[in-house]
Amino acid sequence: MAKKTDLEFNKNEDSLKLLISDMKQKASKIALGGGKGKIEKHKAKGKLTARERIEYLVDDKSDFLEIGLFVGDGMYQEEGGCPAGGVVAGIGRVSGKQCLIVANDATVKAGAWFPITAKKNLRLQEISIENKLPIIYLVDSAGVYLPMQAEVFADKEHFGRIFRNNAVMSSMGITQIAAIMGSCVAGGAYLPIMSDEALIVEKTGTIFLAGSYLVRAAIGEDIDNETLGGADTHCEISGVTDHKCKDDKACLDKIKKIFDKIGDYNKAGFNRIKPAKPKEDEKEIYGLFPLDRAKPYDSREIVKRLVDNSEFEEYKEEYGKTIFCGYARIDGWAVGIVANNRQIVKTKKGEMQFGGVIYSDSADKAARFVMNCNQKKIPLVFLQDVTGFMVGSRSEHGGIIKDGAKMVNAMANSVVPKFTVVMGNSYGAGNYAMCGKAYDPRLMLAWPTAKIAVMGGEQAAKTLLQIQVSSLKSKGEVIDKKTEEKLLKTITDRYNEQTSPYYAASNLWVDAIIDPLETRKWISAGIEAANHAPIEKPYNVGVLQT
Repeated sequence: MAKKTDLEFNKNEDSLKLLISDMKQKASKIALGGGKGKIEKHKAKGKLTARERIEYLVDDKSDFLEIGLFVGDGMYQEEGGCPAGGVVAGIGRVSGKQCLIVANDATVKAGAWFPITAKKNLRLQEISIENKLPIIYLVDSAGVYLPMQAEVFADKEHFGRIFRNNAVMSSMGITQIAAIMGSCVAGGAYLPIMSDEALIVEKTGTIFLAGSYLVRAAIGEDIDNETLGGADTHCEISGVTDHKCKDDKACLDKIKKIFDKIGDYNKAGFNRIKPAKPKEDEKEIYGLFPLDRAKPYDSREIVKRLVDNSEFEEYKEEYGKTIFCGYARIDGWAVGIVANNRQIVKTKKGEMQFGGVIYSDSADKAARFVMNCNQKKIPLVFLQDVTGFMVGSRSEHGGIIKDGAKMVNAMANSVVPKFTVVMGNSYGAGNYAMCGKAYDPRLMLAWPTAKIAVMGGEQAAKTLLQIQVSSLKSKGEVIDKKTEEKLLKTITDRYNEQTSPYYAASNLWVDAIIDPLETRKWISAGIEAANHAPIEKPYNVGVLQT
């Protein structure tokens, strides 16, 4: 194991700290939403910003875990951008109850819904549904962003799916509270009214299917927005809303009182004892994790700094060594860990196996371990640093496809909650087998060191270059070495940008990019959320090729 005095350890530490610093700077910029000017105009109306509303609402702002902060990063530049997808959201506590909070950011295009806004809101509802977690909507939105309505309105996973989910969540007994704290227009008006209780703020909150301008154009009626759909109208005349509040803080205080009366939930019963910190120094992760993708490291040393008392009971330690599995506790919660091992290992037969690659024996071991965790009702944590499955005649003749399929089958059918952390590489079918986004992890997290792609950048760029050069030559173009090098650089830069954790987070392939030192906190909160949803179906993997 590297020591703090080692040059390599110090280089790793400095590099990772720089990445974390860059992440925090990007986060601070995104947190400004539409910018300081828009924030000032928003507050001049007597309104709190989305982030201020959440900060006032939660019991402890330091415990709030923001989901989708980097959503929309780099998108819609011609439209002025859409920081955080125009929605601030995450998991926190209100009156002691863990819940999801979803707040429109009206400083971003008046809280209008871009395509990525709909995707983010649907992901948040999915988290609520999976975990039967109460949800609070802080509504302040102008509705669908009309110039992009074709990309957000009519398809299955578009805007309308949100109201469908409201109805489904209500039938499941999931508490939904909505506060109308600004504009709430057209189809968006259904969200708060399909919730259990709807609150509205005087003078700033309005809700209607069509605003005064459209009403005038459609039927010739001359009316102002407040009379049409303000707090007095809906609390005293229509009965659409349940509570009238004088300002933002009074509204948020009312939500706290509502949550204070909510009864306890039926627990899934995941095992938890008194939490304990790792015995090994957690901050040493910075020095132990190499940014150089070619360098091996002992992933067990990372795990020792993530689990309680640094205790890890390994499963089949001497078999399938490029994946290691075992039982541990994270913040008191019992977990089963499946982690890629980046060390080069030697088998009993004298064969060398490359670190980060999944071999037949590793896949077989992981599949059996996942089955065991389901049998024992132990949540699963996948720590990804994987380049894929082993290729070549030896692997193919040994049945790598069969063993890989067995691992994917066991993992995909898991009924215990799964949590995935991309520490380093997440390439190809390795992403799938280690519980990538397509396999429904309750939370999908990435460190700033993560890379997600079909294959590594250098290998992919050379393949893409060959295709492009062949295409150009078929058109009669002459490609010299200088032109080829220029093409390679362009392809490599584009590919590397698309493999970055920020690209993944922007597209919501991951729920959050986190400091490695926050890993325990996120997994603990995730398991606590999952504990709201008792397991209702037996574990069944179907047909397995053995």
